[in-house]
Amino acid sequence: MSKSALPRRSVIVGTAATVVGWNTVGRSWAVEAPAPDSAPGAGTTGTAPPAADTAALAALPRLDGTLVADGDTPARFGGDFGHLVTATPRAVLRPGSVRDVSTLVAFARRHRIPVAMNGQSGTGSAAELESHSSYGQAGVRGGVAIDARGLDRIIRISPGRAVVEAGVTWAQLTDAALAQGWMPPCLTDYLHLSVGGTLSVGGIGGGVQRHGFQVDTVESVDVVTGTGELVTASASTNRELFEAVLGGGGQAGLIVRATLRLVRARERALVLNLFYDDLDAYLADQKKVMLERRFDLQVGDVSRDAAGTGWRYKVEGVVLYDGAAAPDRAKLVRGLRCVAADTTFTDQTAREYAYRVDAFAGFLKGAGLWSQPKPWMSLFLPASTAGTFTREALALLTPEDLGAGLLLFYPFRTDVFTRPMTVMPDEPVGFHFDLLSFPLPGADHAAALRRNRRLYDRAVQLGGKRYLIGAIPDVTHADWRRHYGTRWGRVVAAKHRFDPAGILTPGQGIHS
Repeated sequence: MSKSALPRRSVIVGTAATVVGWNTVGRSWAVEAPAPDSAPGAGTTGTAPPAADTAALAALPRLDGTLVADGDTPARFGGDFGHLVTATPRAVLRPGSVRDVSTLVAFARRHRIPVAMNGQSGTGSAAELESHSSYGQAGVRGGVAIDARGLDRIIRISPGRAVVEAGVTWAQLTDAALAQGWMPPCLTDYLHLSVGGTLSVGGIGGGVQRHGFQVDTVESVDVVTGTGELVTASASTNRELFEAVLGGGGQAGLIVRATLRLVRARERALVLNLFYDDLDAYLADQKKVMLERRFDLQVGDVSRDAAGTGWRYKVEGVVLYDGAAAPDRAKLVRGLRCVAADTTFTDQTAREYAYRVDAFAGFLKGAGLWSQPKPWMSLFLPASTAGTFTREALALLTPEDLGAGLLLFYPFRTDVFTRPMTVMPDEPVGFHFDLLSFPLPGADHAAALRRNRRLYDRAVQLGGKRYLIGAIPDVTHADWRRHYGTRWGRVVAAKHRFDPAGILTPGQGIHS
């Protein structure tokens, strides 16, 4: 291959080598070495690969972006937010276009190279960006990680609708939509996550009772399948693919663009914190206020009591409103069994509430806990067994298990979930049990993972399901079949049809 034939945009920025193709014998990226007197970064000047390698060389297609195969970039993409699993890719694609994703995946399919999209979520410097999966779900050991930050355009915002690329964060979309008087109906608690990343697992937040997951607010998606084909899918066009990728864990295709529903933005948020010392009263009131639709947003959490000897439960309800039309506070708490003396009200802008987690994240970063291992566990429980499971779980959990983190615990109606891959308990009402631990340095993470597995098995016995982001070890093929239940056949059929070579998102372990 001559230098003039090299795809010039495939130069590895800041290094001294250029990716020219895939060595089919050595199963590694072939690079063109620079001439001895060339400066670092002058990657298009150098010598061709040795003749012995040329016959085994599958030339890299022309890209609008870059494929990075040396330096520290692949290693940086080997971890994730959980810092429990390392799966370093052989290369990282920084796409310059959606076409790059399609081109790279088609190439990877021909040569059986695993591929996964990596959301690179977060704020701050590039060094702080990482996948926000917690147990290697976006990892692609020995394959190609696609840096979603290369697809970060907000294409269009119009009344009731937004079109964005997969690497746009919910924070970016929120501010752009607010500027035009609109808002995504269901936001994650932490907004600095990529749209494509949360849509691949579901996307949950305080609006789940009214709107379902974020995937339930999607009108259409552009998807690169495991064959490299770029397909637009919706409920009326290519529906099988549409349903397979929303909450599908990246198994049938990689979301590169999405059309999302928006709702009218409200100006202010009245936030109520209601506290309970009794679990049964908490469960009953959480369910009561949800079914009565008292709040626009509704979450809750569990924390240690002031004495440190037991647990306390909190309902966090939010009423969104405009102007001076403040809600009737007395009516919002009428008939509830909370500890009245501890009830608090906070009035703030709707945007301030949407970004409420940023201050907490700043504290964790300042304390050095953000980058520590985090054995998170996220479950969905039937309402009929939520109390049983929670009592058993709280008997196991210690303050050290939570560290500086928290345990979210709140209800949802299962009929609001419309996407088949987001399986729910088989009851009208369920509870989200979300252990978001930030352990202190020196914690026994292996023991925490064993605890997660024990609690997961108990939740399944009680009719529970898991959320795909959690750190649950040793998940088997039988576990996945049991998780998907009667939908397992659809999962397998979609994988065979849309990713016949089985190269997409191996870190989920669903088809291993």
